[in-house]
Amino acid sequence: MTTDTAEWKRQATAFAVEFIESGMLVGLGHGSTAIHAVKLIAERLKDGRLRDITGIPCSFQAEEEALRHGVPVTTLDARPSIDLTIDGADEVDPALNLIKGGGGALLREKIVAQASRRVVIVVDESKLSPRLGTRRNVPVEVIPFGWRSQLAFLESLGAKVSHRRNADKSLFKTDQGNLIMDCRFGPIMAPRELVRVLESRAGIVEHGLFLDSVSEVVVAGAAGVRHLKKT
Repeated sequence: MTTDTAEWKRQATAFAVEFIESGMLVGLGHGSTAIHAVKLIAERLKDGRLRDITGIPCSFQAEEEALRHGVPVTTLDARPSIDLTIDGADEVDPALNLIKGGGGALLREKIVAQASRRVVIVVDESKLSPRLGTRRNVPVEVIPFGWRSQLAFLESLGAKVSHRRNADKSLFKTDQGNLIMDCRFGPIMAPRELVRVLESRAGIVEHGLFLDSVSEVVVAGAAGVRHLKKT
């Protein structure tokens, strides 16, 4: 990530955090966006601009960041209705459909999004795409049992599949202990049909296609910050 895109993401996150009001239950996404959001929320709690904010983290990492910065957290079981979630995305198409899961938290991110009254996605302009799959792989989360059969199935759909690994070459595991297959489909002409096929397959837990999941995206770039809303 260049210095420009990192700064753009911070600008977009700052814009989104302004939507948070005192007393809210806030979904905290995974990765750099969540870290920026947590820091800004913590600053506002400290100086009194916000009060009584509680976070619902989408990952162990997000929970650690929140607690480290003094943002109280709870669980979705304890409080199952979220006021506002701020999260990032890997790719955004003109209809505000998304690919997410580059950080491996796609299952929890989708659960939190579905439990939220409002979801605001934060990206820099490099994440905008004419069609999903043009620039990013689709992460597919599978259970460890029989994972090679899932790899073969995904390849049969036309994807070039790589088994996600950590820096030390060990298999990457999600917070649920599942595996991630990163699938290069190229531009996806029929994303809803692909979703139907993926969701019909036993052993596939979740996928990174977020269709009709959000109605607003905050984008920052060289021309400033834009607030996109689904019409």
